[in-house]
Amino acid sequence: MTPVRIVFCTIDSADAARKLARSLVQDRLAACVNIIENVTSVYKWEGRIEEDAELLLVIKTQDSRLQELMDRISEIHPYDVPEILSWPVQKGSRAYLDWVVAETG
Repeated sequence: MTPVRIVFCTIDSADAARKLARSLVQDRLAACVNIIENVTSVYKWEGRIEEDAELLLVIKTQDSRLQELMDRISEIHPYDVPEILSWPVQKGSRAYLDWVVAETG
């Protein structure tokens, strides 16, 4: 196991995605944020089936910064209930993992 985490977060616009990504990287809560466009989300909200175009953020951080990162996303994110899901990275390129830790330290 490594100290690196991958966090997924969906968002509604490219501008909001860039704003959130830049804030996380600038404040060293994330080493890198990939913004993936053209994601379709189908979900149930307030009793209705919804279908929306979204963007997916793939955020790289370390475990010790995870709670602060989640708090920041909740502060900035335009949704009432933003999707914030985290997975531990079991293995990866040692150089990349070291870089993530250094950038979020």
